[in-house]
Amino acid sequence: MKNVFNTRQLGNTNLNISTLGFGAASMGNLYQPVSDEEAKNTLSSAIDIGINYFDTAPRYGAGLSERRVGDALRELPKQDYILSTKVGRLIKPDAKADVTQLRHGFATPMPFDAQYDYSYDGIMRSFEDSQQRLGLAEIDILLVHDLGRDTHGDRDSFYFMQFEQGGYRALDELKSSGQIKAIGLGVNEVEICKRAMNIGQFDCFLLAGRYSLLEQEPVNEFLPQCIANATSIILGGPYNSGILATGVRTNKTPFYNYNPAPKEVILKVDKIEQICLDHNVTLAAAALQFPLAHPAVASVIPGLGNAKRVAKTVQLFNEVIPCAFWQDLKSEQLLAENAPVPM
Repeated sequence: MKNVFNTRQLGNTNLNISTLGFGAASMGNLYQPVSDEEAKNTLSSAIDIGINYFDTAPRYGAGLSERRVGDALRELPKQDYILSTKVGRLIKPDAKADVTQLRHGFATPMPFDAQYDYSYDGIMRSFEDSQQRLGLAEIDILLVHDLGRDTHGDRDSFYFMQFEQGGYRALDELKSSGQIKAIGLGVNEVEICKRAMNIGQFDCFLLAGRYSLLEQEPVNEFLPQCIANATSIILGGPYNSGILATGVRTNKTPFYNYNPAPKEVILKVDKIEQICLDHNVTLAAAALQFPLAHPAVASVIPGLGNAKRVAKTVQLFNEVIPCAFWQDLKSEQLLAENAPVPM
């Protein structure tokens, strides 16, 4: 029997996505191999449990995630799922690829590599290539992947100019023609979202890690700006690269923003963990549920690497958390005073 997840409207579109979504980076063998059978079982578990929103990207396993997600969704009625993938990289054959080693964080057997391209032609080519890899005629949401200084450093201005002068027009044409239903960015930084708002209208930003139980700076200006522009947030990375899932009271090195966590972050998480213990609340449940209290956030999409993780995530998502827990976090100044909390 399926869960009945609440859905929220994405921007001003007619898309209503489940508040718990499926981040499919793991389906591209993120950090470790996942067999085809395990990937199929993981995606089937998410479908069976009632998740209707799936996010993938060419980047994830050099096309492997898209192939697997497409295989899982292909036989479903289209009204049963909403799919996003990403543009900004073209996946090119690489005869010299060492598929026995991690490449860009993925243990993928796919002998391809990525080339950045945010131009008009690059966006159009990426969209068509994704349709082929997915084996699907329809993609609902197209997200521009990894624009911004965090990814491109000194090349940031060049790639943003590519997008501003051509790439955005491609997105606008695809949406206007009905080939896609929503456009946005898929990024890890707020600043690039603010810049993008100056060149066009976006239905959503898939923002990883920047609004979480650890970080609430966007609540002051950026999230209100999103509401004013009818731009929804799809919240990726709710565990901030793992530290809000594992906590800091284990023998393992806690990770934050893809690196070992700095001391000040460890100390803050330790204080949050203590309040979790005081209220018998699971840290990961609090991290998963917190962002959805903000009206700008339409969905939270943790990475889901196996069927057991899908089931556990739904359990965390549905865990009852007392109001006093959130009040204590604010009393201890561990949450921004103006950050909405679940009721």
